[in-house]
Amino acid sequence: MSAVALPTRFARLVKIEHTVFALPFAYIGALLSVHRVPSAHDLVWITVAMIGARSAAMGLNRLIDAELDARNPRTATRELPAGLLTRLQVALFCIASAVVYVVAAFQLAHIVRWLWPIPLVLFVVYPYLKRWTWLCHVLLGVADGLAPVGGWVAVTGRLPWEAWVLGAAVAAWVAGFDLFYSLFDVEIDTRERLHSVATRFGVRGAFAGARAAHALTVAALCIVGAALSLGWWYWIGVAAVTALLVYEHAIVRPGDLRRLDAAFFTVNGVISVLFCAFVVAEVL
Repeated sequence: MSAVALPTRFARLVKIEHTVFALPFAYIGALLSVHRVPSAHDLVWITVAMIGARSAAMGLNRLIDAELDARNPRTATRELPAGLLTRLQVALFCIASAVVYVVAAFQLAHIVRWLWPIPLVLFVVYPYLKRWTWLCHVLLGVADGLAPVGGWVAVTGRLPWEAWVLGAAVAAWVAGFDLFYSLFDVEIDTRERLHSVATRFGVRGAFAGARAAHALTVAALCIVGAALSLGWWYWIGVAAVTALLVYEHAIVRPGDLRRLDAAFFTVNGVISVLFCAFVVAEVL
């Protein structure tokens, strides 16, 4: 294996391009916590912490689910089931990523030195949860919802209720699009006796759950904006998020999942980056 191929395989393993989902919301939490652009020191270490944490989370997910992935035609070509990486390599990658995350956490507000184990616990628990309950989507949302909460506390050392509501907005957003994502594997999950809203309540149940979750996202963003007395740029951002969520739900429907990839990957990436841009404009 060439020296170039190995990093590329690890980047594919963790789908590094999907960092765009969570990282902008960590920045949003940091920006809104002080209503200005935080110091370069804080922004750099928040970025390092997020990359380390997300890499550890994805690596653990792939490691724990390797046997399931091998039996699923959609995921059988992933790096572990395809033999492109070994379990030992991925385990060492997870350890290294976790170390990067912890080192970064210790460069931020002092309280973060006590809070850093919480995301790691969720990262380990989440992959197993679908073996037991359809509430697995909620835990994934909670894990990603910690991004803006973490960004907030990393800068200020405080956790006011507005930070938690912002986290709830992201948690509901992620849980909602994970309900869509689960539609890729309804038949496989049923065969493997894995749990999801789709296997428990059907495809229509997954759509209903996603609509409810995304309505909660918009409501929570509105609460944050009102509580912090934010200006027009923020509210335009909320309107843009709402419009994109409506579009996401319009292009996929029960019985017609042809554009599910676009709804899941493209629209959600645009949502996080665009909303972050509006928040930057607000604080500037």
